Amino acid sequence: MAFGRMNTRQGGDAPVSSINVTPLVDVMLVLVVIFILAAPMLAASLRLQLPRAQSAVPQGPVARSETLLVEISPGGAIWVQGKEASDEAVQQQLKNLGASRPDAEIQLRADTSVPYGRVVELMGWAHAAGLTRIGFVAEPDKR
Repeated sequence: MAFGRMNTRQGGDAPVSSINVTPLVDVMLVLVVIFILAAPMLAASLRLQLPRAQSAVPQGPVARSETLLVEISPGGAIWVQGKEASDEAVQQQLKNLGASRPDAEIQLRADTSVPYGRVVELMGWAHAAGLTRIGFVAEPDKR
């Protein structure tokens, strides 16, 4: 059953031999948008529930060369500059930093469920390496 006019030509219309790429382009654009939105979530390697403090003040980004970011996961694993490291590797990095720049700051991000002993252990390693500036990162309390 055909709709429209009847062609009086013999042979009718020739079949279309090209591919309609419009749906393909639409799907690809949607996928690009999804990847753009999901990429920042994939970049965050460690999610911590930081403690809250009334005196915590959000600061602007600090140059990576000035500080060493050390994170302790809920399981007690230590991450340095976004990469997981063994205890021995962390101690060696702290010693190297203490020898080259003893005035460098360590920014310590520890989950609220991390035992206090693990935090003190890391602080002891930093002190033994000659590093005395440790900043404890916390979330601002919104009360």
